Amino acid sequence: MLGKKVTKVAATAGHAEGSTPLNAFDNALLAAGIGNINLVKISSIIPPDVDIVGLPRIKPGALIPTAYAYSTGRRPGQVISAAVGYALPEDRTRSGVIMEYHDGSSLGEAERAIRQMLEEAFRVRGETIRELKVFAAEHRVERIGCTVAAVTLLSEEDIL
Repeated sequence: MLGKKVTKVAATAGHAEGSTPLNAFDNALLAAGIGNINLVKISSIIPPDVDIVGLPRIKPGALIPTAYAYSTGRRPGQVISAAVGYALPEDRTRSGVIMEYHDGSSLGEAERAIRQMLEEAFRVRGETIRELKVFAAEHRVERIGCTVAAVTLLSEEDIL
């Protein structure tokens, strides 16, 4: 994992129910298309000069650096959300930023929070945003629900 060159970045989000919080999380990962890989939690920087792509098919069991947020709820009727977003600078030789958010709030609130965090991160860095995208999921809990949102950093060897 440490020796792989990141060439692509893909984001996704999903939500699901499960019989336990861990099953709900696993099911939400499956719904997001990342349930059969190993997520390696990372902080929030996108390497310079990478391609942003739709989520490709990733080799099962691959170790994938991922910035992610998730929220689990157990109260029927409760609304939960998770969101991630990224912003890329005008200068492609500079790194981008990822932000994560999870709470018992609405999808709109989660998306607004991500946008505000990304704008602040770029303001503090003195950078201009070239591209900003948010990926989020909202879920109304039936028994045990989970939302997940993730940004994966991929190398060519990770993709099927």
